[in-house]
Amino acid sequence: MTMNEKTARISPRRWLNPSAALSRFKPPSSVATGIASAEQQRARYGFRIGGVNLLVGQDTVSEVLEQSLIYPLPNTPPWMLGLINLRGNLAPVFDVKRFLDLEDSASDEEKRRLLIFDQGDKAVGILIDGLPRLAVAGHALSRLPPLPAALRTHVTKAYAQDDVVWLEFDHQGFFRALGGRMAGVD
Repeated sequence: MTMNEKTARISPRRWLNPSAALSRFKPPSSVATGIASAEQQRARYGFRIGGVNLLVGQDTVSEVLEQSLIYPLPNTPPWMLGLINLRGNLAPVFDVKRFLDLEDSASDEEKRRLLIFDQGDKAVGILIDGLPRLAVAGHALSRLPPLPAALRTHVTKAYAQDDVVWLEFDHQGFFRALGGRMAGVD
């Protein structure tokens, strides 16, 4: 065996540069994930507040926090819980269940969590019942179910999945409206 043959056996392969390595990635097939490709595009996360099931917007950055110290603000309505420090940014936190005057059901005994929409100076939090779950926006309903008045203008579509109705939720418009109510508080 010559020295070149020994070197060829011992020397490691050349590493791919990062862009070449990433371009070789092939996502798992829809068969492996268990979701058909058409449904995979419409699969999103939803959350529950009272008896209302809302969808997180498709391009919305969101996160769930289990515990966070909420600093109350004086002279605010009871549904304005206060502010949290979210990685150096102050984010308002609302109790939408209280704002919409929704009833607690027996199944709402799960621990409430804080769902944060958006990030940076646009971040806003709400308390939700339990953890968000995968929701498939499949069968669109021809009309919206009865909704609290303050929520009607911020729900554009409704979808049925098994026995659950998921509502398309315009969180940005909803929080702008809440901000307008806050400005009107004396």
